[in-house]
Amino acid sequence: MTEQIQKTLRDSAGMRWTALLLLAMAMFCSYIFMDILSPIKDLMQETRGWDSTAFGTMQGSEVFLNVFVFFLIFAGIILDKMGVRFTAVLSAAVMLVGAVIKWYAVSESFMGSGLETWFNDNLNYIPIFDELGVSPFYAGMPASAKFAACGFMIFGCGCEMAGITVSRGIVKWFKGREMALAMGSEMALARLGVATCMIFSPFFAKLGGEVSVSRSVAFGVVLMCIALMMTIVYFFMDKKLDAQTGEAEEKDDPFKVSDIGKILSDSGFWLVALLCVLYYSAIFPFQKYAVNMLQCNLTLTEPGADSFWSSPSVTIVQYVIMLLVAAAGFASNFQKKASMKYALLGVSILALITYCYMGFMRQTAESIFAVFPLLAVLITPILGNYLDNHGKAVSMLILGSLLLIGCHLTFAFILPMFKGSAVGGIIVAYATILVLGASFSLVPASLWPSVPKLVDAKVIGSAYALIFWIQNIGLWLFPLLIGKVLDATNPEGASATELDYTAPLVMLACLGVAALVLGLVLKVVDKKKGIGLEEPNIK
Repeated sequence: MTEQIQKTLRDSAGMRWTALLLLAMAMFCSYIFMDILSPIKDLMQETRGWDSTAFGTMQGSEVFLNVFVFFLIFAGIILDKMGVRFTAVLSAAVMLVGAVIKWYAVSESFMGSGLETWFNDNLNYIPIFDELGVSPFYAGMPASAKFAACGFMIFGCGCEMAGITVSRGIVKWFKGREMALAMGSEMALARLGVATCMIFSPFFAKLGGEVSVSRSVAFGVVLMCIALMMTIVYFFMDKKLDAQTGEAEEKDDPFKVSDIGKILSDSGFWLVALLCVLYYSAIFPFQKYAVNMLQCNLTLTEPGADSFWSSPSVTIVQYVIMLLVAAAGFASNFQKKASMKYALLGVSILALITYCYMGFMRQTAESIFAVFPLLAVLITPILGNYLDNHGKAVSMLILGSLLLIGCHLTFAFILPMFKGSAVGGIIVAYATILVLGASFSLVPASLWPSVPKLVDAKVIGSAYALIFWIQNIGLWLFPLLIGKVLDATNPEGASATELDYTAPLVMLACLGVAALVLGLVLKVVDKKKGIGLEEPNIK
């Protein structure tokens, strides 16, 4: 008896990895736009009059609607009702609309327009939100920052929707196959978006010797157009897959209001949720200020205008070397032959040293901070494999929190001691940034796989939705707080590159201390209740 086996797109390695690439590139583009203004905070102050409070308020607005209008919950409902492919295209379209609004807000066309006058005269007081102290605008906030905040809110809705959609898409295409590798690859590519943004945003802003912050945002808008096109291609691939399998789109249980009481009474949920908000609040808001922090604490001497190190071509070369660092390092984790593994690892390390040397020669804070995700890309698969086979998730959480505290305190107290030392300061900065990147791998790699062990399986979907909502509260609050603390602890009218970042960095280190305490509590709870967080995932 012969049985005919029908091959589907999912059975072809090339096609399922193409589907992953389409989704991952969409997230890569969104990560670039997310921080598109972060490396040019100083230029926003010089050209648009945004002080640190205005900058922080605008940056925090990204998750405002997710937190206070509960759009994060609506996004989950849309995904559940409409499926992966529709939600993927919708999320990219929403991000593009928000990106275009933000671009127009910082463009020269907005300056002096009737729209600028309207924003100057309005949104200075928002009933209820002002009383609660959570308004996304304030009296005296520059009109361009207000309008940019409106666009960023819309973008944030699409971005959060895209995040949960991509995870579902990967499960659909890779279930029973290389799912862990696929998710790790998507995360690695998305994080490279942060480094890409750090390098190219200032590049476009200063292109041709004339400063134009709108060029950087326009670069991001183009990328969001590409992201939309990729999700449309994915739409047709996914539709064809469903036609081949005859399956309806796989959907999770929707968020249920009735689940809230059960979840909130679970101590495991609170430990995970608080660890999540504390840790991510110490990382993502910091990214938005990191370049400016380095500008204020490093002695950087711009190379001559006719030097190779100040030419546009050096940016492209450095970026290619960065991709080599990431690609070789990531690939080394999946080599069966030891010789090939160590050869690729050696190439990655040599390329990283070359990249760091070029960053030193370029004397720009943005190219220095761009190394942040590179070590994370290299070690994330190692950590995931170790957790699967050896466990120790809580120990990793504790180590990650310790590294986080050490890095922020180093930036606050040790880095300023090297002000005036061109070489010493940059070495300290590189080492601290790379360690912070490693910490960024340790915590998520151990935190998320622990959630199913801590929370009742019947409400796991709803628990994730609530955890993401609580996380978004931190991502809204801390960019705003950092800006307010900066303005409060620095003289009025201080130069954008001469700010004292000690107080904000100590604040972020305190978040790490709180996360460390919770990690130790979690270790005690795990030991007492026998939850199995320290045990390997693979039995």
